[in-house]
Amino acid sequence: MKTIFPAILLSIVTALAPCPQTGVSDGELLQLIGEHLKDFPDQTELAIAMVDVGQTRFQGVVKENGTLKSTDNEEMVFEIGSITKLFTSVILASLVNEGKVRLEEPVHRYLPMPPREGSKITLLSLANHTSGLPRMPDNMSPVDPDNPYKNYRPENLEAFLKGYGIERDSMMGRYLYSNLGTGLLGYVLGLSQGVSYEDLLRERVFDRYGMKQSYTRASDAGNRLVRGLNARGEVTSNWDFDVLMGAGGVLSTARDLAAFARAQFNEKDSDLMLTQIPTHKVNERLKLGLGWHIVQGESGKEYHCHNGGTGGYSSSLTVNMTDKVAVIILSNISAFHPAASQVERLCFRLIGRMEQNRN
Repeated sequence: MKTIFPAILLSIVTALAPCPQTGVSDGELLQLIGEHLKDFPDQTELAIAMVDVGQTRFQGVVKENGTLKSTDNEEMVFEIGSITKLFTSVILASLVNEGKVRLEEPVHRYLPMPPREGSKITLLSLANHTSGLPRMPDNMSPVDPDNPYKNYRPENLEAFLKGYGIERDSMMGRYLYSNLGTGLLGYVLGLSQGVSYEDLLRERVFDRYGMKQSYTRASDAGNRLVRGLNARGEVTSNWDFDVLMGAGGVLSTARDLAAFARAQFNEKDSDLMLTQIPTHKVNERLKLGLGWHIVQGESGKEYHCHNGGTGGYSSSLTVNMTDKVAVIILSNISAFHPAASQVERLCFRLIGRMEQNRN
């Protein structure tokens, strides 16, 4: 999964101050979307949810013959890539709150790892990207480059971990974004409970938050699936995940993610509250929760956010916990398209508009 690095993310938050208008009409919204989609091919599709406490506004668009058209697609299914990491962290938080695992629990209790690294790599360090593990395992050699995670199985992961030594101890305890780390976290949580990661995901996330159209296999979405486009604008394969599913294997809808975003405002949900607490400070503008990147804008407001990207999709979820507003954007824009960051930029632009509507 491609993810915007902190420096780029901070530049987006800085540059995208709220627009001066106090309202957003349908026409203005389409114009704003059009500004960010001008470099994308026909058949590009966006599903947008704008959450304001208990109310949600949905807007879908599709680009046809160079023109944006409105469409009702809040229940259409997209790959969400690394937004999946938020769900993996919710599973972790729920197990911690039930006393079934501990944040500081070492991974070597469940996996054969070199003792030195195994004793230092904890569940917390996997959730906030401070384990020192690399972005991807070096023994991952995709049979199909358009479906890179499909054949990476538990035996491959365990073989990597058995032979891996973190040569740079200086990286342990520092922020190093790792798909491998979060994928390992999901796998280990399943092992800790004697069930699959998918079982935990269904029980502790999908069922709990009413996410009725969220899946781990594209085939389960049926005719609700929006086909992803590669960087050239051609229909491309969906990504299938095995052992690293916790890093990016979920498909979902704008409606389901809006329900998940609204749940973030429920202060009685101790699991979600635990994920939102900062656990590591990268710099003055960026902190890490469990799964969340917590970014401070120039206004001083904090945003809990995560984006996601696969070969055929880009997505963004941004939440202002204080003002209780959130924006979700799902798209079939490839994360490898040179302008894919426009999805993230549009997300911050829209939440800026919503905040100004409050004033």
